[in-house]
Amino acid sequence: MGAEKIIIDCDPGQDDAINLLLAMSSPAELEILGITTVAGNVPLEFTQRNARLICDVADRGDMRVYAGCPRPMVRPLLTAEKVHGGTGIDGIEVGTPKQPLQQRHAVDFIVDTLLAADDASITLVPTGPLTNIAMAIVKDPSILAKVRRIVLMGGAMREGGNFSPSAEFNILVDPHAAQVVFECGRPLVVMGLDVTHQVIATRERVARIAALANPAALATAGMLGFFNRHDSKKYGYEGAPLHDPCTVAWLLCPELFDGHDCNVVVETASPLTMGHTAVDFWGVTGRRPNATWVHAVDADGFYDLLVERIGRYST
Repeated sequence: MGAEKIIIDCDPGQDDAINLLLAMSSPAELEILGITTVAGNVPLEFTQRNARLICDVADRGDMRVYAGCPRPMVRPLLTAEKVHGGTGIDGIEVGTPKQPLQQRHAVDFIVDTLLAADDASITLVPTGPLTNIAMAIVKDPSILAKVRRIVLMGGAMREGGNFSPSAEFNILVDPHAAQVVFECGRPLVVMGLDVTHQVIATRERVARIAALANPAALATAGMLGFFNRHDSKKYGYEGAPLHDPCTVAWLLCPELFDGHDCNVVVETASPLTMGHTAVDFWGVTGRRPNATWVHAVDADGFYDLLVERIGRYST
């Protein structure tokens, strides 16, 4: 069996950036058809630039980066500079990327790529607000037959919310898009805060990465050095949770994770709980499961994987 064909949709963000590095280090397992960007952690002009900069860090001039939607489907854009810094990837030097931006809109790229593919052959890996994915589904619902599965970062159950009392950031930014995706009928694997808060970037783990001393490792350690300061203060952790790389780590080593099939519904009406993911973990509603809700991870195994893959980049 060949490498799994994927499209990564992201809003870099330090953790999105590290997820890209993890994916690009693994060509035997993952064939990246394209990287699409969306407004989220920072506005679109920065997320598309950041994705291209990370391709430069990885020395992957073969990657193709597409800019997508600059705002959510319905609500005004909410960003997270207080977490990620003004550039979105504070902690490394940010300049003009060598990697060019593709001219096609990300939504058009997603639609066209899926339409040209075999049925159930492409995995979508969204790690930001789900605007691009939802807009592609709305534009041409026939693409869904081509989707193998959607492995996404978003939502929360036992952990509550990180940008409101009950909502995780990616879902809160565009709950209407999330609703479209959760109702799309394709297999979903969901990495919410319940699992991502278990993969803490402690000083010891960051030091292991830094000791690799290649450009990708130094960039990863630099970004984590900045990223850690916010969540360490907020949660009292020894470091920040490394959210988005859980998606690619699951694709590479699903045995590191535990998940439970259940029904997930997104709140789109209540001002108090907007973006809340109502996870019917115990099946009390009788609604058909629409997602695998990942709730546990071998954190040491996760960081062993990350260190090994980042170590593949040349010095």
